[in-house]
Amino acid sequence: MSIITKQLRKTYNADTDFPVHAVDNVDLTIDQGEFVAIMGPSGSGKTTLLNLLGGLDTPTAGEVIVDGRRIDTLPHDQLIAFRRDQVGFIFQDYSLLPVLTALENVEFVMQLQGHNSSECRARAESLLARVGLAQHGHKRPSKLSGGQQQRVAVARALAPNPRFVMADEPTANLDAQSTSELLDIMQQLNRQEGTTFIFSTHDPRVITRARRVVMMEDGRITEDRRQ
Repeated sequence: MSIITKQLRKTYNADTDFPVHAVDNVDLTIDQGEFVAIMGPSGSGKTTLLNLLGGLDTPTAGEVIVDGRRIDTLPHDQLIAFRRDQVGFIFQDYSLLPVLTALENVEFVMQLQGHNSSECRARAESLLARVGLAQHGHKRPSKLSGGQQQRVAVARALAPNPRFVMADEPTANLDAQSTSELLDIMQQLNRQEGTTFIFSTHDPRVITRARRVVMMEDGRITEDRRQ
């Protein structure tokens, strides 16, 4: 399963004298099982591209094709189902639900998928153990450190067995040790589960772990290298 973009463009203020081409005619193919870092300075378009790939944003022009199907033209309900079932999201600000415990946050998407409560609980507990939080499932996000919250976010992203995980600056708020441990977990899951990880980042610690680096500037890809 691959994600393919063709002449992908996202323009803001298109009807003004000062249009902003956040993503500008991007052609890109990312295959199943890749561990990719999209990097560039602030304003280069990397987060916008990530959102387009994951179906969180709609392109101004061009195509986003996943497993042979265009997701940019999907009806709203089908797009919601695609995001729910195929893509896991990890946000810079964690985006955990504050009224839920860590365990309940991980269970939430599986409940939306219609799994029964025992299945949700068993998988959530397994994932929290896998990210080193087996003893913290009863805590709400406010009682967890930034690194622990990000681990919960990783577990939540993986809970629905997604084919792709989109991670937007996932290490921006983490110290060196937390970053290293988090990337270890992601690399292990990438190897064992074959889950595709796509990062938006300017963190050199992420870049050194990636097997492929896509450089962006002014909305365009300037370099695409494997390492």
